[in-house]
Amino acid sequence: MIWQLTSCWTSLIRPLIFGLLLQPPVAQLSIITQPNIVLFMADDLGIGDVGCYGNDTIRTPNIDRLAKEGVKLTQHIAAAPLCTPSRAAFLTGRYPLRSGMDAVNNYRVIFWNGGSGGLPPNETTFARILQQQGYSTGLIGKWHQGVNCESRNDHCHHPLKHGFDYFYGMPFTLISDCQPTETPEMDRAFRRKLWFSTQMIGLAILTAALGRLTGLISVSWKTLTCLAGFSLLFFICWFSSYGFVRYWNCIMMRNHEVTEQPMVTDRTTSHILKESISFIERNKHKPFLLFLSFLHSHTPLITTKKFLGRSSHGLYGDNVEEMDWMVGQVLDVIDKEGLKNTTLVYFASDHGGWLERQEGQRQLGGWNGIYRGGKAMGGWEGGIRVPGIFRWPGVLPAGKVIDEPTSLMDIYPTVVNLAGGVLPQDRVIDGRDLMPLLQGMVEHSEHEFLFHYCGIHLHAARWHQKDSGAIWKAHYVTPIFRPLGAGACYDRGFCPCFGEGVTHHDPPLLFDLSQDPAEAKPLSADTEPLFDTVIKKIGRAIEEHRRTLTPVPEQLSMHNVVWKPWLQPCCGTFPFCWCDKEGDNKPANL
Repeated sequence: MIWQLTSCWTSLIRPLIFGLLLQPPVAQLSIITQPNIVLFMADDLGIGDVGCYGNDTIRTPNIDRLAKEGVKLTQHIAAAPLCTPSRAAFLTGRYPLRSGMDAVNNYRVIFWNGGSGGLPPNETTFARILQQQGYSTGLIGKWHQGVNCESRNDHCHHPLKHGFDYFYGMPFTLISDCQPTETPEMDRAFRRKLWFSTQMIGLAILTAALGRLTGLISVSWKTLTCLAGFSLLFFICWFSSYGFVRYWNCIMMRNHEVTEQPMVTDRTTSHILKESISFIERNKHKPFLLFLSFLHSHTPLITTKKFLGRSSHGLYGDNVEEMDWMVGQVLDVIDKEGLKNTTLVYFASDHGGWLERQEGQRQLGGWNGIYRGGKAMGGWEGGIRVPGIFRWPGVLPAGKVIDEPTSLMDIYPTVVNLAGGVLPQDRVIDGRDLMPLLQGMVEHSEHEFLFHYCGIHLHAARWHQKDSGAIWKAHYVTPIFRPLGAGACYDRGFCPCFGEGVTHHDPPLLFDLSQDPAEAKPLSADTEPLFDTVIKKIGRAIEEHRRTLTPVPEQLSMHNVVWKPWLQPCCGTFPFCWCDKEGDNKPANL
């Protein structure tokens, strides 16, 4: 009898054990809790700049390797076409409008380290939740989400106040002003106006003084002295900020300490790479989150001598190839430390390439492939469709391509759920967990609608009609390209969100991206039988979306954007702010 029970039990258990042994590695490793997470984010990289997305002249073997060993997303969408709002959405999983990180004016990004705007302290980043789950969290590279609120040392917007245990990098963003040999980039047109106004005021005072001396003008010396004082005060007011951009904005920090002011660009790349590798090596025995936020490929395209002249696309191509090499160096460390199978790696860009960025005949911005438009353009695909690659050997399939709408905001719930955290219940989270889609457990993205803003202005919206496979996109506002027939706003340097530089469409321009991803041929009621139905469907979705929005303080208001001396990070006694604590402790080369 015992033998019979044993035989029966064995006959039941044996197929079960055999079945478990035959399960693919994906099922075995899917029970891994709290994987390490490495997030790579490029700056201003166009989707057409990467080999695995169709570029056959810029060499990106390491990024391509991620795609070969993992999952490539072909419709990965940024929540905004500029750095500050896009990264705010990435960190919070929410449209930047919800946190006040989209602009009501033409100042659409954080403009000064000494400004008071930034990612609000009450926003919960994925880093904060992972930190609470026991992760070591580090941000290396670009922040661009603000620093201080009311005093120089309150650090209310600083990475360490938003869930990162460790920060090394730029609290601002790389700009051409950081390179003394380059033409100044920041607020270039406004600076020209200020300088011209100063010259006109000075010329008027000089003319009045000469007229007084020759008796042609009857004006008192007291009045002329007051006017001269006003002119000097006007000059000091604007030159104290714009005249020292390199010292105020081009700085490096380690945690709360300013280590380079101004930054020494020749060694920035090597320091960022060394810090990234060091963070992994220090934290390899516990779960960690590393957000490597590249300064590449933003102007002035700081590139080491090793990579200069290597690309057929000039300095921009050299810079992209160097970034790819940095990706490879970090991946090699992950492999060397035996962390490959327990680490989720993600690569993306914050938005599309900057088409208008040129100096003479040099093209310094990226390429967006077949997609129309680029950086700063709220609706056109070229400004918001970016590379999106995930790798996690054994858990995610290798070489898979997913042609479904996804968002940079999806990283938030994806990594929070992987870490065992709980999404905030007191606010709207616009991102969706991507793991079921990446693993092939579901066929379609959870996103039915995505909304595309330019500042606070809704420019376009898309509807994923899952039963038919159509991806409808309606444009309500588009920028006016100059010169006419060009593909960007070359006359301005940036396309505007509102005013005379845009066109409002009623009815909206409609495209089916599944058939026309380049947005070349708008549909109409005459050419598309579903035109009215689709427009009404998207319109209702926009109304529902707007009902979920609540008023919040505007972080990019004029008051928050302007430079405030009392908020300026400084490594000395203000205004004597210069140091080089990363070198030989001597002042930086002035």
